[in-house]
Amino acid sequence: MKRPAPVDVVDVFVYVVVLNLAIEFVPEVISETFTLSLLTAVLLKAVLEVVVLLKGRVKGLFKAAENPVGKVAAAGLLWLLLVGSKFAVLELVELVFGDYVSLGGFWSVTGLIIVLLLARSGVRRLLVAPGAAIREDGLGGGQ
Repeated sequence: MKRPAPVDVVDVFVYVVVLNLAIEFVPEVISETFTLSLLTAVLLKAVLEVVVLLKGRVKGLFKAAENPVGKVAAAGLLWLLLVGSKFAVLELVELVFGDYVSLGGFWSVTGLIIVLLLARSGVRRLLVAPGAAIREDGLGGGQ
């Protein structure tokens, strides 16, 4: 098993903070315990990493498409991935945690995921040294 990178641990911490703020301020988002919110953050990290990976591949298909039909098909696939991933998150949380955790419905989970990704990006930018480029792994590196 691959050891998690520091950026992955930071992502989970960011997700825990955002998720617990959502639990506090969004009535539809519920977690019975802090431990369950931590485990939910780990699950969200795993799912969002897969979605980001697939999104990159579909964007590659879009760029590689040589005709309008290919571009429309790739755009449709991207839309399906982005919408379908929200339902996948909801179903996975229900499957793994049952009634102990609820992320609400489609709109609340969509908002939650947007805030998670924005917070992750903001924290990554905050932790990178000034003038250093952000690498694909989210860490600062060479220019």
